[in-house]
Amino acid sequence: MLEKIAEAKAGVLLTDLAQMLDFPASTTHRLLNTLEAQGFVRREQDQELWFIGTAGFKIGNAFLVSRDFVRQAKPFMNALVEKVGETSNLSILEGGKAVIIAQQQCSEMMRMMVPLGSASPLHASGVGKAILSALPRVERDAQLERLILDRITPWTITNRAQLAAALSEYAVQGWVFDDQEHAVGLRCVAACLFNEEGYPIAAISVSGPLARIDDERANWLGEQVKACAKEITEYIGGRWV
Repeated sequence: MLEKIAEAKAGVLLTDLAQMLDFPASTTHRLLNTLEAQGFVRREQDQELWFIGTAGFKIGNAFLVSRDFVRQAKPFMNALVEKVGETSNLSILEGGKAVIIAQQQCSEMMRMMVPLGSASPLHASGVGKAILSALPRVERDAQLERLILDRITPWTITNRAQLAAALSEYAVQGWVFDDQEHAVGLRCVAACLFNEEGYPIAAISVSGPLARIDDERANWLGEQVKACAKEITEYIGGRWV
């Protein structure tokens, strides 16, 4: 129930929520009242819409607090955005997708804007491919076998062998390129952060419109993101691979 309410950014009606969950309206109402009393959800009285409450926010925010590298990465992300002038995101592997857990916006009018918690497919996003490329070979191959390679844009890689070859190249290069594979007109470069065992724990990225990121600038951005990822990795006591 909390997941469905969180997904409805503009709030959700009780009747719609009951239908989503296949619950009787009376059961849904009872559960909502219980969650509201504990602060996990809140209701807008005028429109009868339900939203996540402060208790729900605190629990979600506790994840970021427990992942200390998120707080530690923020100054590096800010410096990266100041240097390159594009939006930066920090994502982790969660439930077979790349999930954004931190973001630093650039000041450009045309820029990437997605809410925290947004998930991207591993095969069609810079951060997803960065994490895949940095995994140990056996684990990477296992992840590739499980992936459903849906075509999201005309440039999405849907051939498993082609994707595997690209990941091997990215592993050597140290940064990844998403050339409109997740969104038409958007380019992204990404690189991984590693823990003390040299295992990828997250990926940092820079994204911007095709109009500002040509091939030459994409290569330059890739090296900047790679350098930033290396700095963060070393700062948090990780081992750069």
